[in-house]
Amino acid sequence: MRKSTLLATTMIAALASGCTTMNEGDMTATAALPDSVEYDPEIPEATSIFAEPSPLYMHAPQFDQIDDGDWQGIIEEAIAIQLAEMEAIANNPNPPTFDNTLVEMERSGQVFARAYGAFSQVVSANINDTIAATDEALAPQIAAMSDAIYMNPQLFARVQAIYDNRAAMSMTPEDAMLLETTYAQFVHRGALLGDQAQAELRTINERLSSLSAQISQRITTGQNEAAIVIDTREKLSGLSDGQIAAAAALATERGHDGKYMLGVSNTSGVPMLSQLDNRDVRERLLMASLGRNQTGDAETLSLIQEVIRLRNRRAQLFGEPSHAAWQMYDRMVSDPDAAIGFMEEMVPALRATQEREAAVLQARIEADGHDFTLAPWDWQYYAEKVRQERYALDNEEIKQYFVVDRVLEDGVFYMAEQLYGLTFEKRDDIPTYHPDVSVYNVYHDGEPIALFYFDPFSRDSKRGGAWMSNFIEQSHLLGMRPVVTNTLNVAPPAPGEPALATWDDVETMFHEFGHALHGIFADQRYPSLSGTNTARDWVEFPSQFHENFAALPEVLQRYARHHETGEVIPDELIEAIDRASKFNQGHSFGEVIAASLLDMEWHSLDPSQTAPADVMAFEAEALERIGLRSDLVPPRYRTPYYRHIFEHGYDAGYYAYTWTEMLHHDAYSYVEANGGMTREMGDHIVATFLGQGHSKTYEQMFRDFTGRDPRVEPLLEARGLVPGDTEPAGAEGVQ
Repeated sequence: MRKSTLLATTMIAALASGCTTMNEGDMTATAALPDSVEYDPEIPEATSIFAEPSPLYMHAPQFDQIDDGDWQGIIEEAIAIQLAEMEAIANNPNPPTFDNTLVEMERSGQVFARAYGAFSQVVSANINDTIAATDEALAPQIAAMSDAIYMNPQLFARVQAIYDNRAAMSMTPEDAMLLETTYAQFVHRGALLGDQAQAELRTINERLSSLSAQISQRITTGQNEAAIVIDTREKLSGLSDGQIAAAAALATERGHDGKYMLGVSNTSGVPMLSQLDNRDVRERLLMASLGRNQTGDAETLSLIQEVIRLRNRRAQLFGEPSHAAWQMYDRMVSDPDAAIGFMEEMVPALRATQEREAAVLQARIEADGHDFTLAPWDWQYYAEKVRQERYALDNEEIKQYFVVDRVLEDGVFYMAEQLYGLTFEKRDDIPTYHPDVSVYNVYHDGEPIALFYFDPFSRDSKRGGAWMSNFIEQSHLLGMRPVVTNTLNVAPPAPGEPALATWDDVETMFHEFGHALHGIFADQRYPSLSGTNTARDWVEFPSQFHENFAALPEVLQRYARHHETGEVIPDELIEAIDRASKFNQGHSFGEVIAASLLDMEWHSLDPSQTAPADVMAFEAEALERIGLRSDLVPPRYRTPYYRHIFEHGYDAGYYAYTWTEMLHHDAYSYVEANGGMTREMGDHIVATFLGQGHSKTYEQMFRDFTGRDPRVEPLLEARGLVPGDTEPAGAEGVQ
């Protein structure tokens, strides 16, 4: 066992971490307070590889020292230590102060944070049967740990005592934010509920965590199983030689020698639908994507029905009118009706855009001499034909200019250097969880500030989508610098071929690096307020904001070079990308709004009513109510594989992508009006929002950057939804 000495007095509450001064009245008021008593609680001694910070550079995880079978014991030990640390804080005989309660809570859980930060990335990016079983076993234990903390009456009493005395305390703004958010989290997690309600809440939370792990694993399995087998090369007409070689390699890998396999993506749509000439193959591929996770071992419908029922019951326990109302307590938009109204206002114009575009595509079908009616598997194929004809934009041609490593090192890193003074150094001595992963030192004006991991390629062991996560959270309190990772799902190259990215992949790389920058520039005292630890409808703002720099000519010309000739991307292709940036709006924006409103349909249910018994029937009715052409443009995620809202924590939160798109378009208009991509602008970005974590309110950070509140007009203009705009529109999203 180890001892943790917690020495404090009530005077520390006024001192507030030693960052402020007190006036004479404060000193007089605290002079007569009793002395503290020494308190030496016993905490279990950690024995795993995560017992102490890693000896590697910036405490990078020692992945080479961990076997798959070790993880469960490692995490369970870390849970026990975290609980003991919180019990020690709760049982401190000294009166509650900011330092001996709030700050000590921030110091606690370091073993768990180190271990689980590494494990959760392995679960998402390199899962196998052992890891999956471990994740499922650990999920309810982690939920129980969280409940044990937030429903600990002694611990909450200390937090509440400090909160109730906040008006008399001298605190830094970050101290005040920590107190506000900590108290709100306790209330949100059930601290004010009665014993019986808390007992039921614990049961619900443990079951929901288990369901989340199961749904996640089934979605990954369902995506892999949805791949279709194609017998002949002729049926793959329209695909490049490299794509056909990759399809052959996938078929061989999965036991279909001499054939071809086409996989689906994490979203409803599949990029290859824009290329495949064979209509039957297009239909098979899209229907495989839309129909996944509805039957067989990877079926998620029964689990989702239970999730909705349990979420509704939890909302009842809190007296909330819906799960959305309970979930959105800490958002920039905290009222579900406001989020719904924000999106519904766009539906009429978006529906009209879809109808207009559908007519254009139907005319294009007939121009080819066909007499069939436009179907959802035709939309992207004929949209690509119109795109090429109107804008001279050939996506497969453009792809030849985007080599993955060059996009990262000569594009993303170049942008970061010009704006922020960052430089990067690749290193080969840091162990990783998979051979595809690269690691870079990050320097700011020559000083080391972070470590960055990059994992670009899709594989069966990786879930779909793209994300950023932290192995180590920045914290001045703990003396930690950030160790962050970006994970993507770029199609891997065929053997001997270069790794080429689509334009969507390129935007995603800039998007995810925006998240990484949010972590890299974190400059907070407390880890729970650091970097990306912000609300769902704020955290996507810095990431979407950085997508804008991908298409800047001075950036494009650095990284967009033909993989064979080295030729810089021609100006006419750059101009074509810009001209086409509003094309296909009905599809690209329509699928996002449909998915966002579908999320709110599920989570705005009256919790006193029985949850829908038929998941797919409810989805069909919801899409009909939403009023978009979902028969032609399916939602970006259908309910059975909607990982964001059943595993990622975006339940009643997928609207955040559109909300933060509004923020980023408006913020980028400020960049354009004030000198563009300059170091002065970069310093302003860091000083106002990128380096602020959750140390301020979201509204204040936006005003600090632009000098005003956000405006919706730049979003409407970018999406082609302004009155009188008749141009089919819409850049592909990355959500």
